[in-house]
Formats: sequence, C-alpha cells, structure tokens
Amino acid sequence: MPDLFPAPLADIHWKHIAENTSDGIWEWDLATGTHQTWGAVVDRLGYGQGRASVSFDEWVARVHPGDRERVRQALIRHLKGDDSAIQVEYRLRDPHGREHWVQIRGMVTSHDDQGRAARMAGAIQDITPRKRAEQFEQFRSRILEMLASNHPLHALLEAVAKGVESLEPRMLCSIHLIDLNTLSLAQGASPSLPAFYCEAIDGVHIGPNVGSCGAAAFLRQRVIVPDMLNHPNWAPYRELVERAGLAACWSVPIISADGTLLGTFGVYDRQIHTPSADEIRLIDQVTHLASLAIQRRLADERLHLAASVFTHAREGILITDEHAQIIDVNEAFTRITGYTREEVLGYNPRILKSGRQDPEFYRQMWDDLLTKGHWQGEVWNRRKNGEHYAEMKTISAVRDEQGKIRQYVALFADITALKEHESQLEFNAHHDALTGLPNRVLLADRLQQAMGHARRRESRLAVVYMDLDGFKDVNDQYGHEVGDQLLMTLADRMRHTLRESDTLARLGGDEFVAVLPDLSDGLGTIPLLQRLMNGASQPIEVGGQSLQVTASVGVTIYPQNDEVDADQLLRQADQAMYQAKLAGKNRFHYFDADQDRNVRGHHESLAAIRHALAREEFVLFYQPKVNMRTGDVVGAEALIRWRHPERGLLPPGVFLPVIENHPLAIEVGEWVINTALTQMDTWRAQGLRIPVSVNLGARQLQHPDFAERLRYLLSLHPDTQHGDLEMEVLETSALGDLARVSQVIQTCRDMGVSFALDDFGSGYSSLTYLKRLPVALLKIDQSFVRDMLDDPDDLAILEGVLGLSKAFRRQVIAEGVETLEHGEMLLYLGCDLAQGYGIARPMPADKLPQWVQSWRPASTWRDLPLFHPADAPLMVAALNHRTWVEGVEQYLQGARDQAPQLHAQQCCFGTWLQSEVNASDAVAPWEPILQSHERIHRLAEQLCDMKARGEVEGALQRIPELRTLRDRLLAQLKVHMTHESSGLTSVCTLA
Repeated sequence: MPDLFPAPLADIHWKHIAENTSDGIWEWDLATGTHQTWGAVVDRLGYGQGRASVSFDEWVARVHPGDRERVRQALIRHLKGDDSAIQVEYRLRDPHGREHWVQIRGMVTSHDDQGRAARMAGAIQDITPRKRAEQFEQFRSRILEMLASNHPLHALLEAVAKGVESLEPRMLCSIHLIDLNTLSLAQGASPSLPAFYCEAIDGVHIGPNVGSCGAAAFLRQRVIVPDMLNHPNWAPYRELVERAGLAACWSVPIISADGTLLGTFGVYDRQIHTPSADEIRLIDQVTHLASLAIQRRLADERLHLAASVFTHAREGILITDEHAQIIDVNEAFTRITGYTREEVLGYNPRILKSGRQDPEFYRQMWDDLLTKGHWQGEVWNRRKNGEHYAEMKTISAVRDEQGKIRQYVALFADITALKEHESQLEFNAHHDALTGLPNRVLLADRLQQAMGHARRRESRLAVVYMDLDGFKDVNDQYGHEVGDQLLMTLADRMRHTLRESDTLARLGGDEFVAVLPDLSDGLGTIPLLQRLMNGASQPIEVGGQSLQVTASVGVTIYPQNDEVDADQLLRQADQAMYQAKLAGKNRFHYFDADQDRNVRGHHESLAAIRHALAREEFVLFYQPKVNMRTGDVVGAEALIRWRHPERGLLPPGVFLPVIENHPLAIEVGEWVINTALTQMDTWRAQGLRIPVSVNLGARQLQHPDFAERLRYLLSLHPDTQHGDLEMEVLETSALGDLARVSQVIQTCRDMGVSFALDDFGSGYSSLTYLKRLPVALLKIDQSFVRDMLDDPDDLAILEGVLGLSKAFRRQVIAEGVETLEHGEMLLYLGCDLAQGYGIARPMPADKLPQWVQSWRPASTWRDLPLFHPADAPLMVAALNHRTWVEGVEQYLQGARDQAPQLHAQQCCFGTWLQSEVNASDAVAPWEPILQSHERIHRLAEQLCDMKARGEVEGALQRIPELRTLRDRLLAQLKVHMTHESSGLTSVCTLA
C-alpha cells in the first residue's frame, strides 16, 4: 500500500490540520512507540497546550480499563487489513482522573521497507457531551415512564436523585419538599447522605441565610456554597457538616409551571467545588423532572377533590365498582348519552357500545387499566336514541391502601362535532370544492399507488386527460353559476361511468384526469373511454336551458419501454389530449411514445448535444437575484445556453428535453456545476463574491453517486465557499423515492450546499414533500407572479404560497418580476427577494460585475409597507374592479364575444361593495363610492349599446372616460378605508 504523503511533510501537514480543526489530530509512530496529539482536544482533555506527546504505554494507561480490549481489537483488525480504517469510541482519563468520551478515526499512513505499518494517523473528537446527553436522555425517559405509570412520589424522587448520582458520581443529591404552612423543608429523597445528617436538617425553616437549600427556597434562586465550612450560611451546622464529610453544597428551588414553590434540589460534594456550567445545566434539567413528579402528586390530590363534586363537571363522568357495574353518573353523562342515572345504575358500560371498535380494542383497554391503572383514547359509542357519537375518554382505576382496585372512573367529552370537522377538513384538503372529486394532491397519491400496483401485478393502467369542448362558450354566454352547475352534473355522470377501482379527478377549470388500473392491454380502455365521452356529451338541463358539451380525451398507458414517472404520464396524456383537439375534438387520442421521441429529435439529436459539449459550445448566462427592499444583490441563477454554430444562441428549452431521460443529462449537469464554480473563482479574484444557483434535473439528483460527484466537483475549487452554491430542484424531482431524495439533499447540505424548490406551486406534489424535503428556499412559479395583477386567483395562490413558506420556515423568492408594479405588489405581500426581466435579463458572466456595481432598486420599491391580512378583501375587490373594466374594453375592442356583467350589484366588485355596506353601521359614508360604481356601470351599458348599434368607433373614443371613472372610484375607496387598512397604496398599484 503506497504512503499517503512523504514523512518529512507529515508534521507540517498535521500541524496545519490541527490548527484548523475544533477537535484534534493524532499520530502514532509504531517504530518508536511515540503517540502524539494536536489540536483543541488536547486542551480540553488537560494534556497540554495544543500538543501532547507520550509513549504508547502511557497512552494505553490513559484508556479506561473497561475499554482497552475493545480498542486493542480495533487496532489489530486494521493492522491485519481486516478493516480499511479504525474507528472506535472509548473513555480517556485526564490528569485529574476525570473521564472523557472520545472517538478516534484513522488509518495506516506509511509503511517501512518490508511493507509493515510504520505510522498511523487520524482524527480524535471529544464526544463527551453527546455521550452524557445520551445517558441523560435514558435517565429522563426512565423517570417519565415512572411518571406515566403512577409510581409513588417517594419512589420517583428517589429515582431522580440516584439517577443524577449515577450520571455524576461525585454528586450527592438531596430533594426537599416545602411545607407552605410552616415554611419548612421536609425530607423527600437523599439516598447517599448519612441518615443522621438527613434527620438533623429535616424540618429546617427556610430563610435568606439558612444553609444552601433554606436560602434557595427563601430567595427562589440558585444558591452556591463552594466551601461550606467557611461560609456564614453554614456556620450553625459546621460540626454536622464535618461529621458528614461534606465540603460544598449548592441548591436550586423547585418551582411549578404556575410559579408555586414546591421544594429544593440540593447537591453536595465531598471536595471544595464550584459547579461548572454543564453541572448547573444538568441540575436545572433534573429539577424540572422533580417538579413534574411533585406536580403530578398535587394533580392527583385535585382529582380526588374533583371526584367529590363531579356532578358540576361539563364532561361526562361514570363510576363503576370493581366488577365494572355502574354505581354513579353525573348530569353531563345524561346530557351526552340520553340515559338517566336510574336507567344505567347496575348495568355494565357496554350498553353504550356502538360496535365500531373490535374486541382487540377493548382487550387492550382492559390490559392498560389492569397493568397501568389508566387508559385514555377516543371511543365511538351510541346514545339512547341509537345515534353514534365520538368521545375523548380517560378511565382510571381507583385503588385502596392495599393496592386493590375498588372503582373505575371514566371522564369523557363529546367530540363528535370536532371529529366531523376534522373529517371535513381532511376531505377538503384532498378534494375539489366544486365537484367533490379528488384534486391534484389526491390524484398524485392515487396515481403513485396505481403505478406501484401495476408493477407488482404486471398489469397495465391508463391515464386519461379530458378537456371539455365548448365549456368556455357556456361560461361566457350563461355565466359562472351555470358553468359550475354544468361541471358538477358532468362530474357526477362521468364518475358513475367508471369502475369502483378507477379514480376521476378535477385539475381545475374544465380539465379532468382519470386513472384506470388493472387493464390487460391498452385496448381495454376503449369501452371505458366511450362511456366517459358519452357521459360528457349528453344534454343537460340547467336553469331552463339545454346545454351540451363534448370532451377531447388523451390517453397514455403505463408501463412503457422507457422508465417514466407520474408527472411524465400526466404530460403525455395532456399532449395526447391536445392532439385530439387538433384532430377535430370530441374524440380520444393515444399518446405515441415513438412519435414523441421523433418530435423531440427535430430539435437536436443526442449526438449533436454530445458533440456540442465536447466542442465547448455551451455557455452559462447569469440572471441576478436581488432584495428589492434593500437593494442587495443576493445571488445569480446560472442558465445554460447553446452557441450553435449555425442556429445561433439557443435557449435550454430547445435541447434539454432531448436529454431529460438520458445519461447525457448528468454529464451536462456536472458541466454546469463545474463551470459555475469556475466562474465564481474568477469573480472572487476580481473582488466579487456572489452566490450562484444551478438547476438540477431529476435524473441527476436521483443518481446514486450524485452526492459523491458533487463532493468531487467542490474539491476542484477549494477556495470557493460551499455555501455559495445552491441547487434548484423541481417539486416533481422528488415524486419518486422521497425518502432517498431527502437523504441526498441532507448529505449535500452537510457539505454546505443549500437547495431551493423551483417553480413551487406548479407541480403535483402534496404538502408532505414540502414538509420532508430539507430545502431552504422556495421559488414561486413565475406564472403566478406574472398574472397576479390581472387574476385574483393567482394573487390568492401567491398569498397562499407565502403563507406556506412562513409556516414551514422557508425563505421565498419570486420569479417573473417583469414590471415595477410586480415588484411593488410582492413587497406589499412581504416577498422581498425576486428575479425577472423587470430587474435584469440573463447576461454573460463578464457583464455581471458591472451590473452589480451599478444596479439600484426602483425608488418606488423603497420603504413600502408590508401587506396586512385585513387588506386582502380590499385588494381582491380592487383587482376584480380593474379586471371588470378591462373586460369591458376588450368587448368594445372585439377581443371577447360577450360583455362582462353590466348590472352594478351582480359584478364581483358590486357584490363585495354591497356586503361592506350591509355590514357597516352607516350607509352615508359609502354613498360616494356607490354613486361612482353606478355611474361607471351606466357608462359601460351606454358604450355596449353603442357597439350593438354599430357605433364602435364612438364607443372606443369614450374608453378614457371609463378609465377616469375607474381611477376616481379607487381613489374614493382609498380615502374611505384609510382608517381601516394600512395597505391601501396597493389599491393604487392595482389601478
């Protein structure tokens, strides 16, 4: 085995590493037996100042005797070649006899002329804090288990004191309970103190100068006495202290959550000693456990008191004897169940049984009652009238002094309304609000399950994408209410044409997707498709009108020759549906994978892209990312371009889809990462340090060696901070193996590389992906940003995404900022980070430094107030009004076939305005706005009538009047609402 580096360089190498690490480096010269250690760990272990050199025998003597054999075996296995490296944890004693847990990792670094190991080296880490944390957590869990099992208070406090003494053998613990009537301390637990000492201090009255515990209780703060024999607090007890062999004592008051003094936790030491910060932290944590135990006892006392007045409780209470025969109930029991006290006395509570729980449920309940003494959970029972109801129930066994069960007490609350609400929320989260069909979230889950089922059963499934032909005309002609009725009826019809195992989902608008599993072949879909299309094309009576639409249907089959994911299946079915539209509508079209490959092949072949990579025809452009509020340039996104020798500069959409599912995508992706890192090196040499993000494809992210390849690319640029590199991934990149993708991202984060979720809100994933993917940044899809000034739905989606980012503690950046107004609206909503053509277009690398130097944010972006939730209805109303005016203009200009709603009280703004007026105490303040609204609607009616009479030019010339009235109305609205809303300048932005 070759040496890792020449021996003369070893000292320099190790010294450099040791100076730049928070732990340490070790080296063992097997020939001389010298064992050396460098680094901060040497100081922490008390062996010197940054370096320690001892003989191997001295090093072995420092290893804890109980660990020496394990360390020796690990060395032997490595030296024999059984293990490629040595990694072992053991205890090491410092010069003061204290034990420290360390972990060493290392390997043979050089050999002698005969090939035998000559030197070993590696890293040493002080893991004492972790080991102590593990021991404390085991101790804490044991105490909490005792608490849950209702152990007596004395046993709990005894276990707490002994547990601390086990963790810190030099400590002698003493827990006292306060008697608030006499203001004295009573013995709770002192397992290791002499009995005579405990008896002497039992019942001592608290006071500011009474020892450590008495003073801590009186002052309600920690009292530390490092030297008891020479401290005035202990002068009256000096003889007692000397006899007990004690030297130091410090005490912490035990205080309940509501501020009540419960007792003290005292710690003694047989040596003069001032506690360390770690020791103080330990006792503070343990004091909390003691507080829980004492409070539990007090809670039990209150429970017995409550039992005597149980008739006044709002919760139902049922008491049985030891044979489970009802002996008493309270009034709330009668109110909830419908049974009177006389009707249930002597009966078993099973008269309430609903049949929803199986026998195993009740067996486990009784097992907990008999072994633990209590049970808690949710139960579905039946009222006297036969109605089922849900209850949250706690059952406790009441024992006598001999420990024998005498009664069972059940306390329960009716949570039926809560369960129904939870069920409704769960349904709403996964279903379309209009039709009740599964939404995108549930569709994604169902499709993933169906794909897994098809792989296991070696069957086929079809993904069917449907778009209604003529639905827009119905909406425009008859209005949204009629359109909604049509959608609900069609959804119900189509759902009934499918099998029970099929899924029909609504994506939005007039688009539906069906998942048809368990097909023997692709032809098996034809009868189902015909039934779906027949269900969609039958006439429907809505509001006295006979309406009829048809459906264009696209179909794709899974599995395929090429590996595809759920998102690709949906895109394929969508493409096939579009082909059905082009072919004349009211028909279905199967996705042709071969044809799709040929179409993509028209852009560029794989060979051409491979040659372009070899000929260095690819370049990176960089689009800045900025903080619009502060003016800081926070980064840049690297965007690939192809300088084609014949076709010029090509955007990524022309060639990246060709390699999407090909290994070449990984080569191109690595080229992008390496080129971006190289450019960062160049900028840094020019005095510009700027973080760069690169787009990461699903194939590259999911490659088994991605993390290691990234580590290698980073190693080629040792001067670049890993934190300056960010990876942008699409939501759909994680639709496959979420757990594995999450682990890959976490591995990269451990290197310092951060991740962003790109085009957030446009994928098919559920909130589970946001919750489980360890990404630091969300990039709002530019489609929502681009249209938010014109579409209230996009504005609502944007608010929702920003709310999610805040709830999940993620940073957020908006793409697609094309105008100053876009930036203003984002700033109002609290989104400061952005990129887009309104800030800067992607530019060559050599142009970015000058741009960074000269860029300043728009003056209108400075000092803008943040969005307040109370502004939301006003902003949406103003946006609806603007959209309505634009609709009138488009109708007059011939851009749409039908005018928007012209009745003043039936447009969206009018509906909102009327609701505000109705909710107001006075109508008079609203009169100017109501009059302006009526005036603009009258003008719109006049202009539409002029168009109907053929006076189009005259109508167009009066459009400025319409806009003037619009601006006047918004200005009046701003004045009226100034005292209620802080974000009214956003109304002007929308105008």
